[in-house]
Amino acid sequence: MRILFADDETHLQTLMRDALTRRGYNVTVCPDGLTAVAALEKESFDCLIVDIDMPGMTGIEVIERARELRPEIDAVVMTGKPSQETAIAALRSHAFDYLTKPCPLADIARMLERVAAHRDIKRQLAALQHRLHRAEGDSQLVGSGNAMQSVQKLIEKVGPTESTVLIRGETGCGKELVARAVHANSLRADKPLVAINCGALPENLIESELFGHCRGAFTGADAARTGLLEVAHGGTVFLDEIGELPLAVQAKLLRVLETGDIRRLGDNQTVQVDARIICATHRNLEQMVEEGTFREDLMFRINTFELTVPPLRQRTEDIAVLAEHLLRRHRSDGVSGQLFHPDTLAALVAHTWPGNVRELANVIEHAAILCDELPIAPEHLPSRFGERQLRKEIREADPMTLKEMEMLAIQRSLQRHGGDKKIAAEELGVSLKTLYNKLNAAEERRAAG
Repeated sequence: MRILFADDETHLQTLMRDALTRRGYNVTVCPDGLTAVAALEKESFDCLIVDIDMPGMTGIEVIERARELRPEIDAVVMTGKPSQETAIAALRSHAFDYLTKPCPLADIARMLERVAAHRDIKRQLAALQHRLHRAEGDSQLVGSGNAMQSVQKLIEKVGPTESTVLIRGETGCGKELVARAVHANSLRADKPLVAINCGALPENLIESELFGHCRGAFTGADAARTGLLEVAHGGTVFLDEIGELPLAVQAKLLRVLETGDIRRLGDNQTVQVDARIICATHRNLEQMVEEGTFREDLMFRINTFELTVPPLRQRTEDIAVLAEHLLRRHRSDGVSGQLFHPDTLAALVAHTWPGNVRELANVIEHAAILCDELPIAPEHLPSRFGERQLRKEIREADPMTLKEMEMLAIQRSLQRHGGDKKIAAEELGVSLKTLYNKLNAAEERRAAG
């Protein structure tokens, strides 16, 4: 640990340099505040120990300047004239500790151990925040086409309000990303966003997950548990696939939306929760209301403001920029704008994307793994991707004979694999000899007119 010690007493300078160096610390000693600030401007330190009374600049002033230069530093005040005023000043400057002279070396050593532990905790927190960000993803909506511009404008409108939002759209089109963008544009952006996939929770546990339970509320409830709605207090709850909620849970959720009260399983008392609700579904809620599987009053309550996310096939102008954005998650090489071969981009744009952006993300990840050197070529795309595209071409083409369909499949396979007949034969499930025979027969038919 690198320590900067500033004090105008010569014997203390020598003592601290020798004693702390023997304990394995890297120590820089300064005779006054101005020298300490000059050292901070040149180097980084883990801990700053300063006397209050020094010529030219007080210890508190040094700490305040250190906060500007090195915000991560832990500052400690050491003074021979302790007073209420200096203690308050140290607190206001966010000093880590306040020591009085004469201070035993053992106390200083324990203080430095606490500084080291504090720095470890900060590093662990930073690592956890980084992992959380990677797990959650960001709230950036990629795409400049008219469809996504319209969605973005609606997000900017509804974000700062407290309105409940219902996000509709097909599976994989990015409903959770839109929910995160709404939260990021809200006044609760610095509070938690708790995402709950209602379709992934077992029916017998979903009520406990959402509302919590007391110890002994049911068999296996060995300890009390706080529900996710309560965890999100002050922030936002994102209920993905809300159409999968059982009717009994829908009734309890309606009460939360109307009163803000939740009751844990097995508890007689209610808890007030302040959480904004954002919902999403790919199902037709109106039809579910008619079928009696979704409460009409709940549908009206969650549908205060509706956002519809367009499927990827309706925003083909965004596919190229989306593909590049997704590729950058896996690859840092290559020049922007030259990451994909033109034929690859053409194939991506021509695809119907039944799985929407989620399918595109999987295709890009597959291609990033196969491609040793950018740009991504058509042969790096998954073989099933080409097969689906082939089926689409066959459906949309004029009537074809079986031989013509067979030849189309051969041509597409050869295109994907750069003309490599051996790999194409393996993909098509025929021997290399059979493939050559079919190509020769096709050539003979063309020559015969």
